[in-house]
Amino acid sequence: MNRKKYITLGFLSVAVSTSLMFSSTLFAQTETPKQKETSRLEALAKFTKVLSIVEQYDVDKVTIEELIDKALDGMMKNLDAHSNYLTQKDFKRLKVQTDGEFGGLGITVGMKDGALTVIAPIDGTPADKAGLKAGDIILKIDDKPTLGMTIDEAVSLMRGKVGTPIDLMIVRKGELKPIKVHIVRGVITIESVHAKVINDDTLYIRVASFDKKVVGDVKKEILKRKATTKGIILDLRNNPGGLLDQAVGLVDLFVDEGTIVSQKGRNKIDEKSYSAHNSNTITKVPLVVLVNGGSASASEIVSGALQDHKRAVLIGEKTFGKGSVQVVLPITETEAIKLTIARYYLPSGRTIQAVGVNPDIKVAAGEVKTHKNEFEIKEADLKKHLEKELEKVDGKKDKNKEDKKDKKDIITPEMLNKDIQLKEAVDIIKALAIIKG
Repeated sequence: MNRKKYITLGFLSVAVSTSLMFSSTLFAQTETPKQKETSRLEALAKFTKVLSIVEQYDVDKVTIEELIDKALDGMMKNLDAHSNYLTQKDFKRLKVQTDGEFGGLGITVGMKDGALTVIAPIDGTPADKAGLKAGDIILKIDDKPTLGMTIDEAVSLMRGKVGTPIDLMIVRKGELKPIKVHIVRGVITIESVHAKVINDDTLYIRVASFDKKVVGDVKKEILKRKATTKGIILDLRNNPGGLLDQAVGLVDLFVDEGTIVSQKGRNKIDEKSYSAHNSNTITKVPLVVLVNGGSASASEIVSGALQDHKRAVLIGEKTFGKGSVQVVLPITETEAIKLTIARYYLPSGRTIQAVGVNPDIKVAAGEVKTHKNEFEIKEADLKKHLEKELEKVDGKKDKNKEDKKDKKDIITPEMLNKDIQLKEAVDIIKALAIIKG
C-alpha cells in the first residue's frame, strides 16, 4: 500500500514539474514588450560596459571611435560572408566608378569557407590570360595576407592604374605548393554573349556575364539560326552572375509558365516572385546547360530554374553557391553597412546559398582521350593536302581568308576533343534530338 502511495506521489510530482515547466515555457514565449525592451537595454548596457573597460585598461591606447568601428566591423562580418561595415574610406571606394582611370584583373571574387576565393576569371581579361582558375584561393595580394580581409578591401587592392603589375599568391586544388601569379592590370571589356555552331545543327551560346544586353543578344542568336537548330548548348561556366532581370528573362526564353525564382527575406517588403510567360518563349528544342564552380548567382538561378522545370540537362560540376541579396544602407553621410536582406529560392523551393546547384551529369574538366593511328591517312587529310598544293600553284589566298572567317563561328571536332564537358553536351543533345524525333 505504501509503495503504491509513493508511486502515486512520484507521478503527481512529475506531473506538477511538467506543468510548471510548460507554464514557464509558455510565459517565456509570450514575452511582453516591456520585457523585450528590458532585455535590449541589458544587452546594450553590457556592450557599453565592455567598451568602457577596454578603453580604460587596454595595453594600447585606442579611441572610442576606433573601438566602435572595430565592434561594428566584427558584428557585420559575423552575420555572413557578404555583410560588412563600410568605413568612410570603404564607402568612398564603393562609389568610385572605373571610367578607364583604374584598371582591373578581370576576376570575380567571393568568400568561401572564410577564404578569399576566385569565383571566375572573365574571358579574355588579364586574369584569364595569366591562368587564374575558378576555385583558386588567394593567400596574398602582393605582400598583404588576405586572412581577415573583406571582399571590398581585396577588390580595392587589386584595382589600380592600367599597365601596373600585381602578384597574387594562390592555393589551387591538386597543387602541392602555393603558386605565384604575375598579372598586369588592364581595362576590362567584356563580350557577354557569343554564339557558334556545332555539326551544322547544334547552336552553342556562351554567356560570360549577365549585363543588360544578354536577353536581347541570346534571343537574336536563337532566331537567326532557328530554322536549322535541333538543339542548344548554353555555356554558363565561369559566369559570376550579374543582373537578376537578365537571368529571369533568359529562362523565360525557354520556359513558358511557372515560377522562375523567388526572393524571401525577413520582411514582407523584401519578398518577390518572378514568373515565366508563354509570350516570351521562343524555342522548344532540346537544351543542355554547362556549369562549374565558377558559375555563381545569376548563373545558378538560370541553371537551377531550367533544371527544376525539367527544361534542360545540366552537365559539368557543382556551382559556387551564391544565392543571397545584399543592399548598401547608409548610416551617416560618409559611412554605410552592406547587409544581406533576402535569399533566392528556385521553383522547387530549394536554396542556392552555400549549397549551389548540382549538375544532372557530373563531368570534370579536361580533354577527351583519343588514340590516334599515325599510319592512317584519311580522305579528308588527303583532300586538305591536295588543296594546299593547288593553292601554291594557283596563288589563291582569298578562299583561305574566308575559311578562317567562317571557322570563327564554328566549333570543330578538334575543339570538342579539347573540352570533354562540351563534348558530353553535344552527345546528350544528339540523344535528346533522337528521342524528340
